Amino acid sequence: MTVLSLIQDLSSGMLTSVFIFAATVVFSLPLGLLVAFVRMSKVGVIRGIGKVYISILRGTPLMLQLMFVFYGPYYLFGVSLSTNYRMPAVLIGFALNYAAYFAEIYRAGIESIDPGQYEAAQVLGYSRTQTFIHIIFPQVIKRILPPVTNEIITLVKDTSLAFALAVTEMFTITKQIASHEASMVPYIAAAIFYYVFNLIVAFVMERIEKRLDYYK
Repeated sequence: MTVLSLIQDLSSGMLTSVFIFAATVVFSLPLGLLVAFVRMSKVGVIRGIGKVYISILRGTPLMLQLMFVFYGPYYLFGVSLSTNYRMPAVLIGFALNYAAYFAEIYRAGIESIDPGQYEAAQVLGYSRTQTFIHIIFPQVIKRILPPVTNEIITLVKDTSLAFALAVTEMFTITKQIASHEASMVPYIAAAIFYYVFNLIVAFVMERIEKRLDYYK
């Protein structure tokens, strides 16, 4: 098998992996902020729900969560879903899982802000919503970028777990080609893809971090 034909065979899987990555980032980042607010609620019951959610999603394997999202509706409620549900199940599982991690990152960033800034904003006539959007949140974003970058880099590699639901992302195709050709070359090609993908993600996040480095 030539390098060109290998790339052609892997290309559809590459696009699927990129799609899973992008969709997870788009959905999990805002969902993580919502979970962070629940986790920080002054109402004990609501705060407890946030704690349990984060504890379960961070304390169990992502692959197991994917299985639960896909097979759960049938075993729990007797609802039969078509094979077309595989990709939505993957996206739901990934978004819920990463939202739990991002929620704790958001919470740490929000709680690191000096409480005096809230008081100063109140004196200036800002509402709580205005204070958070215009004063607190921009600082939070700058502070949480490094840990968010780490999670996003991990996400690039975790996209390979979609094979658990028979979604033909790149790792699935890689295994099929390697088995058919009895060769390690497809695995090497996949490793290069994941590495380059991570380099691009790290570069983009670093550029964003530098643009937000306004204190200098």
